[in-house]
Amino acid sequence: MAESCGTLLYGELGATCRHVCVDMQRLFAEDTEWKTPWMDRVLPRVRALVAHHPERTVFTRFVPAEHAGQGQGTWRRYYQRWSSMTVAELGPEMIGLVPELAGFVPPAVVVDKAAYSPWYETGLHERLQHEGVDTLVVSGGETDVCVLSTVLGAVDRGYRVVIATDALCSSSDETHDASVKLYSSRYRQQVETVTTEVILRNWN
Repeated sequence: MAESCGTLLYGELGATCRHVCVDMQRLFAEDTEWKTPWMDRVLPRVRALVAHHPERTVFTRFVPAEHAGQGQGTWRRYYQRWSSMTVAELGPEMIGLVPELAGFVPPAVVVDKAAYSPWYETGLHERLQHEGVDTLVVSGGETDVCVLSTVLGAVDRGYRVVIATDALCSSSDETHDASVKLYSSRYRQQVETVTTEVILRNWN
């Protein structure tokens, strides 16, 4: 596991902070081709973050294509390869949040996306700007795919990003560790990597 810092470098978290919980969904938690094996391991810490401020939590959900072969450009090929993970094959209920988190909606809100990033065609940035948000706590999965896209998009839009390193999961240990190292070393001015306990202690 890549190291994280023990303190927040840029001060405590407050009312202008939101928690973006990335893709903690049944299709990644249950017995599918996209199962993330250690999602269960991080779920208690993700839940603790959500429970701390459910009204300040945004859940993103990855919504696959309805049928194989749908999508633009390489996404069409993607869903030919992953035809078992289309909505038609999975059933729409599998897009839902895992049961341990679903009960927090509302007051938590859900943002659906058709790609890795939650920043395109979702209205997320506009919603956060309307609420005066300038800081995002990020948890969820996968560290090296949808979390990566969420973090880089947030950095591009000028948000302070705080990553809960022990509340992330991936299906690859190697690229999970490499991604956490990337966050903490290459984006140090905009991204802080800390544990869930540090976040909870500093978000009043």
